Amino acid sequence: MSQYFCGKYLHNLDPKRRLTVPSEWRALVGQPEQFFVIPSVGDDRHLYVYPARVMGPKLRNIHNLSMADAQGRTYLRIMGSRSEMLGWDTQGRIRVRDELLAHAGLSSEVLLVGNFEGFELWNPKAWEAVASKMDDRGLLDASKYVGV
Repeated sequence: MSQYFCGKYLHNLDPKRRLTVPSEWRALVGQPEQFFVIPSVGDDRHLYVYPARVMGPKLRNIHNLSMADAQGRTYLRIMGSRSEMLGWDTQGRIRVRDELLAHAGLSSEVLLVGNFEGFELWNPKAWEAVASKMDDRGLLDASKYVGV
C-alpha cells in the first residue's frame, strides 16, 4: 500500500451532507485519526484536507512567527477561523461544515484528488476547468518547480 494520497475518487454527499473518505486513504491518516479541512485561497475554490500528523509540523512553525508580524498573525487568525478539524464516523464518512462546502461549490458530487501529503475536495466541473488548462508543457514546468 502507498504511504501517499494518490489518485482521484468521485463520491456524492449523502442526504446528511456527509462524504465517504476512501478506505485506502483512511489507512494513511495515522494517529490521531483526524483531518484538518482548510479552504483554498485565490481563484481555485476547493478544500485542502490534511491529516493531523501532517499539519502538526506545519503548525509548529507558527511558534517561530514574531508577535510583531501583524500580517502573519492576521493570516493565521483568518485561516484558523475558517478551517476545521474533524474525524470520520464508523463508516468512514466526514461531515464538513456547510460554510466550507459552499466555499468549494460542493452540493452533491465531490471529487477527492490526492496531493501526496493529503487530498483536496473539488467540484468536478471546477476541477475539469483547472485540469484542462494544464498541458504537458505546463506539467513539465511544474515538475521542475517542485524538484521532480
